[in-house]
Parts: sequence; C-alpha cells; structure tokens
Amino acid sequence: MRPVVSQALRRGGAALMCLAAAACGGGGNALSSSTSPVTPASNVVSVVVDGGPAALAYPAVNTLYTTVTVCAPGTSTCQTIDNIQVDTGSYGLRLLAPALTLSLPVVAAANGAALVECLLFADGYSWGPVSQVDVQVSGESASAVPVQLIGDPRYPTVPTDCSSSGPKAEDTVATFGANGVLGIGPFVYDCGPVCVTTAVPAAYYACTQAACQNTTVPLANQVLNPVTVFARDNNGTIITLPSVASGGAVSVTGSLIFGIDTESNNQSGTQTVLTIDPNSGYLTTIFNGQTLSSSFVDSGSNSINFTDSSVTPCASNDFTGFYCPASTLTFSASLQGANGTSILESFSVANAEAQANAEPTFTVVPDLGGVNPIAGSFDWGLPFFYGRRIANAVEGNTTSAGTGPYVAF
Repeated sequence: MRPVVSQALRRGGAALMCLAAAACGGGGNALSSSTSPVTPASNVVSVVVDGGPAALAYPAVNTLYTTVTVCAPGTSTCQTIDNIQVDTGSYGLRLLAPALTLSLPVVAAANGAALVECLLFADGYSWGPVSQVDVQVSGESASAVPVQLIGDPRYPTVPTDCSSSGPKAEDTVATFGANGVLGIGPFVYDCGPVCVTTAVPAAYYACTQAACQNTTVPLANQVLNPVTVFARDNNGTIITLPSVASGGAVSVTGSLIFGIDTESNNQSGTQTVLTIDPNSGYLTTIFNGQTLSSSFVDSGSNSINFTDSSVTPCASNDFTGFYCPASTLTFSASLQGANGTSILESFSVANAEAQANAEPTFTVVPDLGGVNPIAGSFDWGLPFFYGRRIANAVEGNTTSAGTGPYVAF
C-alpha cells in the first residue's frame, strides 16, 4: 500500500487507483531467482493480479489478491474470503465489514470501551474496530489474531484527527479496492511499542456509541502481521510472479510462500539482500542524482511512484497521479540497503491513458508509473515484482541470508 509517514502506523496506507534487472556492487545471499510456479504445498497460496471484486466500478490494475479463511475464535464457524489484497507495505489482516458474514465481537480497550482503529492512506483513511479471528491461509493457521473490521457500522462516528488526515473514507469494497488486505510487511505490529505507552493521534481509540478518545493499546491487542504467529513458517514471506511483456496482460498468477529457510521450497540462494531501517522500515533509492532515503518495495502500490518533473503527467481526471509520456521511457535507479549493499535496477514508464484505451481488459500493466506524493521517497510498486522472486524477512528473525528486517531479490 502506498504509505503515509506515521509515527503510529509504521507504514500504512493504500492508494488503490483502479485504473530487466542488473546488479551493481554489493552482494550477499537471498533467494533463488526462479519465478516458475511453485509446487502446491502447505506453506504456499496462489496469488493473482486481476480485476478484483465485482463491486468495483472499474477493474483494478496491478493489484495482487489472494484468499483467506477466517473463523470465529475457537469455532468451526468460518468464512473463506477472496480478493484479499497482498501488501508488503503494511501490517495486519484487515477485512471489509461489508464482505464479512461472520458476527465477531470487538476487543475491549483498557477502559472497557471498544478498541477502534484509524488507518491512514496517501489518499484517505479507513476506520473500524479491532476484533479477533482464527486465520487460515493454505495450510498455515493462527488462533485469535487481532484484525481490523473496516467499515463496521457499529462505530460510525469517525474522530476528526482521523477523518481530517485524508480527503475521503475508504470503508467499502468499492472505495477500498478489495475485500480486505493481508499486510505482510517486515515488522510484526502495525504500531508497536509507541502505542503501548502513548495515545497516538489518528491511531487507536477507545470508543463508546457517543464518543471516541485516543488510547494506548498493549501489543497483544494490536493488529499484527498474521504470518508472524503461524506455528512454523513465520519468519517472512516470498512473492513470486512471472515476467510480463511490456504491453501487459489480462491477468497473471503467482505464489505467496510463507517462511524463509523453513521448507524445501523457500531456501535462500544467491540474490541481493537489502536490509531495511529497523525503525522507519525504509531503504534508500538513488534516482536522477537524488538520494531518497524514505523508499520502499511495496506490493500494495499499483505503480512505480517517483518524482520527475521532466515526465508528463496524465491530464485526464481518470488518470490523475499517473504519468503519460509521449513515448515509453526507460530509467534506472539504485536501491541501497541499510547494510550498504546496492543494486542497480531499470524500469519503464508508458502512457497510462494510452495503454488503458488500447487494452481496456488488461489488469496487468508492467510499465505503469505514478507521481509519488511523499517527499524524499521512491515507491517500488507491484510492477517491480513482475519476473522476480522477492522476499521480506520479518524483524528479529534470522535466516541463512541474514537477519530481518530485509528485502531480497
């Protein structure tokens, strides 16, 4: 998800706009570079880039989805939900209440009121209470996982410090672009220790039917990356997607693999490891002579987002925020980890509007570029994932490629 700099939600947020690599310097171990389909296994779930839920007014573009089963804790009352976005740029399972048929109680805040959360995006916010569910993804499972129920009608009043953070609410399937999001970024909690001791604005709230107030929240009740509480394959994830021709495709299918060095299908290999700043979650991108220290690799962003005044932005309101150059442009940029390792990558940006008009059924657009609204940042969105096998190791976990948090490809 395209993130917002927030002390509370380390990097939360989505801009779900429906709408060949060369190593340089550095080195280190990472994962096998194969992007062939992974043999089905208990730690593998299929992922797909396609048009998304039927509720969308227009098909989604470059949005990665999977399927998750959730159950009322300790029961066999379950629901399997598809079109859950897979997001390496956020933390936690968040379900759209309109897509949920289960009746789930709300977690209590310290004062006994309901615990409700505000999630900030680059273009808006989502609001909803914290509940608990048992989670199953392929053969992996975890019990009593705190999750957010976005758009839950039980708590319709949004505090001003949340609603004023973005221009619109994204509390329906149509506005959110998915039935939920599986946040599998390289940290455990969406807020962490700061929210244990500080009632951070636009984060967690204690709510009654009459009013909400900012509140602290213990780690046990914070929304968290559910992978980290799986029994075995819990130290990270790998996303593998096939290469896509520059013209795009109707859809593509890949794999989300749980764990690193825990099974025969997720062993480390010889690619580049870029460690991530353990406080901010960022790495550095050097582009056009700029050192952009708030950069990130993010499967939840549907374009590669950067700032370059020489590239023509799209004029149509339907393509606001995307680039529309007269002809396809090729760029290069260097990614650098906190460990000093760097790798030079190339990427292309085509005319977003022309591509959409030429192939209106294509939801896979590898040359989609957008304007990055975050100063000092470069957002390596889902187009960067095509043709790659990208690993995210969770903070504090050791693999044969190093100790997380890191990204490797």
